[in-house]
Amino acid sequence: MRHFNVTLWAATAVALAALTACKPSSPSPAGAASAAALDSNIEQTLRSNLKQALPDLPTIKAVRATPMQNLYEILLEGNEIVYTDAQGQYLISGVLLDLKNKVDLTDKRTQETNILPFEQLQLQNSIVTKRGDGSRQLAVFADPNCKFCHRWETTLAKLDNVTIYTFLLPILSEDSKQKAAHIWCAADRSAAWGNWMLRQVLPTAAECDTSALASNVEFARTHNIMGTPHTILANGQRIAGAIELPDLEKALQSSAQHGK
Repeated sequence: MRHFNVTLWAATAVALAALTACKPSSPSPAGAASAAALDSNIEQTLRSNLKQALPDLPTIKAVRATPMQNLYEILLEGNEIVYTDAQGQYLISGVLLDLKNKVDLTDKRTQETNILPFEQLQLQNSIVTKRGDGSRQLAVFADPNCKFCHRWETTLAKLDNVTIYTFLLPILSEDSKQKAAHIWCAADRSAAWGNWMLRQVLPTAAECDTSALASNVEFARTHNIMGTPHTILANGQRIAGAIELPDLEKALQSSAQHGK
């Protein structure tokens, strides 16, 4: 039996693949199977039997029936999805596919459970960069020493009519914390961030209140933001890692349509 050291890595990898392949959240296609109603006695049995068999199992957040007879979805703390039978005797970790309608049901649920409403972000703790009319919004959690964040910043620099809220998330090293403090305490934070990420030029060291950085780390921990870059779109959908500009543009378009 594998150890349940649950992280968001599996879930975010699936979400990233979906966005890279331009698969925005959308209603199930006509005729797609839907989950049946769950009998409360079955839920109680599953919760009890699974916890008894696996004492170290993370907290069960939700139990749902699936379109497959006698197969049930278990949503664990950390937003990991596994499946079990009606007695909780077997546990399955994998992807559930609706072959008739060509729908990845696990991916669909992963995206639903990983939504982070934009209004929950602590925007006062971010660096605000506005270009053009600033109509499109996204938030990015980034470490100044993360090489993928540097690549992502190069991609973001090509966007127009956008407002980017950058949350400094110095989680890689002590040096990351020092660089983040230099940037946060700069007179022009947006310029300082761009100069470092795009040109490797740090601002002169200055002192200021850096409690926002600790708040960002705590917020990330609470919301299962395990790595950088981690991007939140206006519709709450997440992008884990750096994707290509055309895929980002499509994700932004999907996010804007969702908000209408």
